[in-house]
Formats: sequence, C-alpha cells, structure tokens
Amino acid sequence: MDYARMRAIAEELLEHAPDPIVGAEITGDGIFMMMSPSRPHELIAMRLRRQLDRQLAEGLVAHPGGEVEDASIGRLRRPDLIVVPEEIFAEDTMDPFHPRDLSLVAEIVSPTNHGNDYVDKMRDYPLMGIPLYLLIDPRKGTLSVLSDPHGTDSEGRRSYRRRADYVFGDSVPVGPWTVDSSEFRRYPE
Repeated sequence: MDYARMRAIAEELLEHAPDPIVGAEITGDGIFMMMSPSRPHELIAMRLRRQLDRQLAEGLVAHPGGEVEDASIGRLRRPDLIVVPEEIFAEDTMDPFHPRDLSLVAEIVSPTNHGNDYVDKMRDYPLMGIPLYLLIDPRKGTLSVLSDPHGTDSEGRRSYRRRADYVFGDSVPVGPWTVDSSEFRRYPE
C-alpha cells in the first residue's frame, strides 16, 4: 500500500480512537497506534527537556512529542522529544515536522515495546537523515547516543556510524549539549 493511502487510514483511525491513543506512527511494516506514556516515562522527558532548554542556542527549542514525517520514504514517527528551530512553530501549517529541521530526536524506551526504539527507529531515524538520536532506556538504566547518519548497515541501508553508551548517573555528551542522566530514574519493578 502506498504511503498516502496509509496516512489517510491512520487519520481515519485516529478520529475513532479511544482516549489513551495519542497518535499513530507509519513504518515500512504498517500503522501503529501510540498510547499515552506512563508518568515515569513523562518525568524523564520533562527533565530532559529542562536540561536541554538551558543549553540550547538562541532560536532552538526542545519540544516534547510532535510528528516527524518523511513521505519520500513512507515514515511518520512521534519521538518523545525533538530539538527544532523555534521559527518552525510560526509556520502556518498543521503538517508534521520535516526531519531536515531537527537537530535531535530522543526516545524513552517503553516497558513493553522496546523493539520499536532499538530496531525500528534505529533504522528509520538515520534513513530520515536525523543527525542525533538519544535513546534512554529506564528498564536497564542506560543511554545511547547515535550520530553521523551516513554509514550503512549489513543490508546496505543508511545507519548511524557512531554510537556511545552510558549508564544512569553519567554526564552524557549529546552533540553540543550535555545531559545529566543522574536525574533519570529506572522504571519501578
């Protein structure tokens, strides 16, 4: 099925979705409905946003959520946090953000669907050309910073060339910024 048709179906599904559904993602494999994240998940996103806001250059903002779309490759994603120029918000459009406008995407791994962040988004974000991917995993208390989306994986697809791994408590360099991961907590058992 072509991407435009999948996008139309996703919009229709969202019109009839129950309250815990907050959006949809479209991948090469289909349409996935996204539920509201848990409070521990949202706490990490809030703390990350606060840290980044203090460090961002004039004109950049850390924005929680929002859709990022690259129709040319048939992908619609909803990262937990993006860094984007503030001027983008002044545009008179309801369209999703374009990946070329993003400096960073951050994902906080959910307790139940970690493959989406570790496999699918690790494939899609470099393919979309997003320069930095911060992956925070409260299940394990780890973070990964992926950068330089110009390499290729074993199947010849674009991938991140660089990866650095950290544990909660580390001071984590993420591009020009530093994240104090001691503010993050693991998910309750």
